[in-house]
Amino acid sequence: MGKYFVRRLVEMIVTLFLIATATFFLLEAVPGDPLAERADKLAPTLKQNLYAKYGLDKPMMERYIITMKGICVGDFGESFVYAGQTVKGLIKDRLPVSARLGLQQVVLGVTVGLLLGVLAAVKRGTIADYLVIALSVLLISVPHLIFGLLLQKVFAGNLQWFPTIGWPAGKDLWFGGWEYTILPTLTGCFTYIATYARLLKTSMLDVVNQDYVLTAESKGLSRGQVIRKHILRNSFVPVITQLPMSIAMCITGSFFIESIFSIPGIGQYYVTAVNNQDLSIIMGETVILAALYIVVLFITDLLYVAVDPRIRITGKGR
Repeated sequence: MGKYFVRRLVEMIVTLFLIATATFFLLEAVPGDPLAERADKLAPTLKQNLYAKYGLDKPMMERYIITMKGICVGDFGESFVYAGQTVKGLIKDRLPVSARLGLQQVVLGVTVGLLLGVLAAVKRGTIADYLVIALSVLLISVPHLIFGLLLQKVFAGNLQWFPTIGWPAGKDLWFGGWEYTILPTLTGCFTYIATYARLLKTSMLDVVNQDYVLTAESKGLSRGQVIRKHILRNSFVPVITQLPMSIAMCITGSFFIESIFSIPGIGQYYVTAVNNQDLSIIMGETVILAALYIVVLFITDLLYVAVDPRIRITGKGR
């Protein structure tokens, strides 16, 4: 076990290093200058001082070394576009907003999706099964943008049940202002419902004819006991594979949903930073989000063991 953790830690560090390096040189290869618009209005001396402030007057390799040193100590620098804005401040202010929205979407979407998946598998070939399949195809085919605008128009515009835009802040950031979160949560949860309903149904149908299930049935166990103790547990391995990645993706924010409902999350800001060539913000967010994904993959490996006792974690290569 100890060797496994050490190996995975080394792999994480090397992966983050490669991601940061690739991001830096890709950003360098993009035409344009993040300071050009501001610098064109300044006198030559002030322009030179501005470029020196952000280190753009240095050779590329020197800037690369400075950037990597900053990443090692968690300092990604200051925004090129918004003076005084740093990655640390951005994560502190905006990540909780995207995290609450994403977690609400996952909890609601995955719960409903799994229930529908069980229903479709148990009632295979019936009208309930066909309805779940049709609903899944509909939900996964329609983009978030369409769902968001439709919900906004009907429930916020016509019926006026919920606010059109906005998001709770201050003391209500995590556990208040629910009326602002309902429509964005519904907009984002539909994809999870469709994905997990189809995933669990397919997995359960693969398991239902296995020898151990037939043996359990031959011993006289009730249908409910067979489903709970034998079919469901072994059907959850694909779900465990998908779930951590869904959580990681939802926490990073959704540009379309945050834009439609004017939510000050990290997803909307990340796209804005890319459009503005805000190099330090792009680099910082990319590394932090990559680290999040890598940790999630590690947690997924641990969850495999909890779900399937046949899987063992060792220090040996797989």
